[in-house]
Amino acid sequence: MKLWGGRFREQENRMMEDFNSSFPFDDRLYKEDITGSMAHVTMLGEQGIIPKKDADLIYKTLGQILSDLEEGRLALTGKSQDAEDIHTFVEGELIRRIGDVGKKLHTGRSRNDQVALDMRMYARRQADELIEKVQGLRKALHTTGSQHPCLMPGYTHLQRAQVITFPYWAGAYESMLTRDEKRLANTKELLNECPLGAAALAGTTHDIDRSRTAQILGFDRPAANFIDAVSDRDYLIELLSDMSLIMVHLSRLCEELILWSSQEFKFVDIDDAYATGSSIMPQKKNPDACELVRGKTGRVFGSLTGLLTVMKGLPLAYDKDMQEDKEQFFDAVDTVKACLDIMTGVVSTLKVNEDVMEKSVRSGFLNATEVADYLVDHGVPFRDAHAIVGRIVIACEDKHCAIEDLTLDELRTFDPVFDESIYDFLDYHQIILKGNKKEMLEASK
Repeated sequence: MKLWGGRFREQENRMMEDFNSSFPFDDRLYKEDITGSMAHVTMLGEQGIIPKKDADLIYKTLGQILSDLEEGRLALTGKSQDAEDIHTFVEGELIRRIGDVGKKLHTGRSRNDQVALDMRMYARRQADELIEKVQGLRKALHTTGSQHPCLMPGYTHLQRAQVITFPYWAGAYESMLTRDEKRLANTKELLNECPLGAAALAGTTHDIDRSRTAQILGFDRPAANFIDAVSDRDYLIELLSDMSLIMVHLSRLCEELILWSSQEFKFVDIDDAYATGSSIMPQKKNPDACELVRGKTGRVFGSLTGLLTVMKGLPLAYDKDMQEDKEQFFDAVDTVKACLDIMTGVVSTLKVNEDVMEKSVRSGFLNATEVADYLVDHGVPFRDAHAIVGRIVIACEDKHCAIEDLTLDELRTFDPVFDESIYDFLDYHQIILKGNKKEMLEASK
């Protein structure tokens, strides 16, 4: 069934049919397509554009088609209807069931505003699902973090820098995911305008009620401009950008867990359920879940770059290039949802080796900055304090000891202001109770 065949004298080339068809991938839009059509035909009947009895029959039959698809009584295949896309399939099945009355469904509508509607509804639903999965990972990080309130080294340049707590480290990723959730919610709010009624690009001569279809479908308002309504893919690009940032955060988390699960760190053990082994080395336990998520990050970036490139030079309004939005977006959504699920499992089952983390705090002079703060509190200018502590670290390296191992007399050789109170500044458990460091403990609760 060709929706556009009346103007053509010859048959479409078979290779062109296959090249043009989007049914192999846009069939996942069946629910949005049918729901959108049910809203459209409801409005047509209410406005008297088609007879109410016809509108009611079409509405009822569309509901039956949706039920048959969801319960497996009707297969999603384009062959029986010669369907080139999901819209053709649904309309063809409708006409097969109720005859010429079904041909009235498309009154006052184009595939341009129809596909724009389907994609906005699908994107809106996917944003909700992504938000739910982001929340799940955020909760897993909080739970796992709160179960292990141990000290650990914080790093800069992958070098031990200052003492932090494991819950506070987990909280950093919670903060990232909180921003991700807000971005998704903001994108959903921006995209929630109904394009139905724009038709091909310039509306229709039928007296349709765009506000009514927007209301039925749960949109905030009809789209402001017909041309923009059918040619806008900003919302997909924005969601792909949101998902790319999610993957940046997941990839950073994965990188740390990969390092920390190595024999060189031994900070954590990844559960067997999220690891694999080697075909030749019996001792190996590889963090493949994290490595795959890290690798799939590039795949999502590719989808964003791909759609940006598709859209960058298109004239208004709709161009068939825009059909390329779907595979990019579908693949990215599937990938990000799977990665969020996997990482929620990884984090929820993570074994944290608290003793190893706390032992690592004892080496690397993680209290050096606090010694400088101590000197500043005793009237030493910070730049001088920084240099003094640098010399103390060199001396400790030569003696193969920690700063807290030095006697008070040894410390006074560097500056006479040192007294017994310095040892409170050297004790790692005391360090996190001083100044605004207390916020680490509060934030971890």
